[in-house]
Amino acid sequence: MINRLATAQSNAAMRRWGPPVIVTLTAMAALTVLTADAPARQARPASLTEAMAPRHAGEPIMAIVSIKTQQVTFYDADGWILRAPVSTGTTGRETPAGVFAVLEKDKDHHSTLYDDAWMPNMQRITWNGIALHGGPLPGYAASHGCVRMPYGFAEKLFEKTWIGMRVIISPNEAEPVEFSHPALFVPNREAIAAAAVKAETLAREAAEAARTADEAKKAAATAKRETESLTASLRKLEALKTRADAELAFTDKALAAAKTDEAKGRADNLNQKAAAKAAELRAQLDTANADAKSKPDAAAAAKGAVKAAEKKKAETAKAASEAKLALEPVSIYISRATQKLYVRRNTHKPWADGGEVFDATLEAPITIRNPDKRIGTHVFTAMARNGAGLRWTAVTIDNGSEAKDALDRISIPQDVLDRIAPTALPRSSIIVSDEPLSGETNYRTEFVAVLNNQPQGGFVTRRPTDDLLVPSDEELKFEYFGFERDLDSQAGNTRRRGGQYDRQMQRGLW
Repeated sequence: MINRLATAQSNAAMRRWGPPVIVTLTAMAALTVLTADAPARQARPASLTEAMAPRHAGEPIMAIVSIKTQQVTFYDADGWILRAPVSTGTTGRETPAGVFAVLEKDKDHHSTLYDDAWMPNMQRITWNGIALHGGPLPGYAASHGCVRMPYGFAEKLFEKTWIGMRVIISPNEAEPVEFSHPALFVPNREAIAAAAVKAETLAREAAEAARTADEAKKAAATAKRETESLTASLRKLEALKTRADAELAFTDKALAAAKTDEAKGRADNLNQKAAAKAAELRAQLDTANADAKSKPDAAAAAKGAVKAAEKKKAETAKAASEAKLALEPVSIYISRATQKLYVRRNTHKPWADGGEVFDATLEAPITIRNPDKRIGTHVFTAMARNGAGLRWTAVTIDNGSEAKDALDRISIPQDVLDRIAPTALPRSSIIVSDEPLSGETNYRTEFVAVLNNQPQGGFVTRRPTDDLLVPSDEELKFEYFGFERDLDSQAGNTRRRGGQYDRQMQRGLW
């Protein structure tokens, strides 16, 4: 009714204004239609400029890219610190919207997919080729899926970010808002202090176990060399004794055959020397044989000591690693699609082909009330300590339930909370989404989740390259918080080539 009333009023006004005004309005309308039909890239948004917050900037905790406004904003614990215009993916090669993290940084990166294109100060957020980097900004979306930033801005930013830093790509405008909810982690100071002491103690024990294992290996190697040397000595002594016995037998015959006193004297002298030599070699051989009987036992004992030391070394190293991980910010992903909760922490162990290894600490089923109803995609981040607790923010990039309602609908198992919440630290996060984890999630990523109701051209257009074999199942198995998880499995997620749940991973897709 409102539209019909507005149309009637407009027609009446035009009759009052007369033909000249009508002609003018008609021309303006035609111009408007022509402008609307122009290519999308010509419809430039309002000019954006770089900006820096008028205060001391802390370490960036997250970056939010708005595809709609073509802008990126970086936030520290107290709010935004840096803003800049960007150029995201063009039609057909759109930058995928979703939740990501910085996986690798390369100061002077050149593309292997796009004619050696220069991508300075590259910060990778997926292994199939999406990244933040310096590049030309024409004023509209123009990339092949990456997020281009001003060259100078990307250079200044490069040293400030860190592997694992959250990157949120939103189809619209989004920003973190202060948020509180009973489901968010409440750390325990005593538990955090105890975790630090435990980590230090176990690190010392692991180092001592490693030294013991090295010493046991050296002792076993020495015992092996001694056994091999004794075996060689035995063979030599046996040969010498055989020769000495032959010489003694020869002198016995010579003594018996001697006819003159002079000949008998010479033969007797040689016979005594041969007898003494044979006796000496016999004694040496008896001693060597006695040693030879004990050496295998000593070698076996040394070998057993190595096995025991290596076992203790592995156990203490695992315990020390677990304790150290408890001091790292924890990231949790809750998927309505799989009805599961996933936990990850960065091990800070470098990978040969780039990036760092993230452990899959645990995976557990969760209960979501009204599981058939959309829940949206929300990122809850612990920005800083707040007295005895943590100060949280929420970012929503896909509405389903409101952020509070989303957490209200989720029931996290108490044993999971008991293992995570007491030692939760700033930069910990909880992601709630309708989406399953992307196939891009693997042992070198935190979490990758893309909005399936948005274009994903940046993923689709990347051609496969040579496959890179990933480690075996045993190499990718981690045990933390009392759970054992194999990184090569995730129920409810389709196996995709080049993703977490394939035995192969792609190298150098851009």
